[in-house]
Amino acid sequence: MLIYAKQPIYYLINNYPQMIKTLYLAKELEKKEYSRLMKMGFEVKRIPNEAAQKMCKNASHQGFLAEVSDYKPYTYQLFLNKKFVLVLSGLTDIGNIGAIVRSAYALGVDAIIACGVKQLPFDGITRSSTGALFDMPFAIEQNVHDVLNDFKMSGFTTYGADMGGKDIRDVEIADKRVLVLGSEGEGLTSRVVSKLDEVVSIKMAHQFDSLNVSVAGAILMDRMRIGDN
Repeated sequence: MLIYAKQPIYYLINNYPQMIKTLYLAKELEKKEYSRLMKMGFEVKRIPNEAAQKMCKNASHQGFLAEVSDYKPYTYQLFLNKKFVLVLSGLTDIGNIGAIVRSAYALGVDAIIACGVKQLPFDGITRSSTGALFDMPFAIEQNVHDVLNDFKMSGFTTYGADMGGKDIRDVEIADKRVLVLGSEGEGLTSRVVSKLDEVVSIKMAHQFDSLNVSVAGAILMDRMRIGDN
């Protein structure tokens, strides 16, 4: 898959160089840095800006593009021995998913499961997560109800984000926990809500409709951390 923009590519260079097949440079680098990259074990090619623009369909590449090995999603049953799992129910916006992956990795979530979708473009999620996807076990499972049932049977407490829920600051957080975030426009379905142990929300200081799902998710993930609050 093709990744572009300096920050995600340098994250892979510094953390997962073995995943890079070919690095394409459409800008000049200092000789010392260019020499370092040439010794990293992947192919380095200089290309004109026009070729770079064509490769990324005129997106902002900042002079850095890379062909990397495909991200291989996990089987969600492997997460049943984790402590803190995030479930995305019906989310499709790649920018939001990438931001959530980045926050989840930073805030101690052990794994993520995307439900209600058959597939996702992992190249876009890698870019929007600034490379954090490669640090985050990520699975796709179509049926969210099967996922929630399996986790509840494995001793997890399930929490779901909804504006009408209980203030997260007043909720006791279990050691083995699942946080469910709904889709950008519709939120959680009533059927999903009916399966949850607790519906939680973020108390607003001012009257306002809601927060972006990635922002709300980051706040909830932080408030559901155990051991370092």
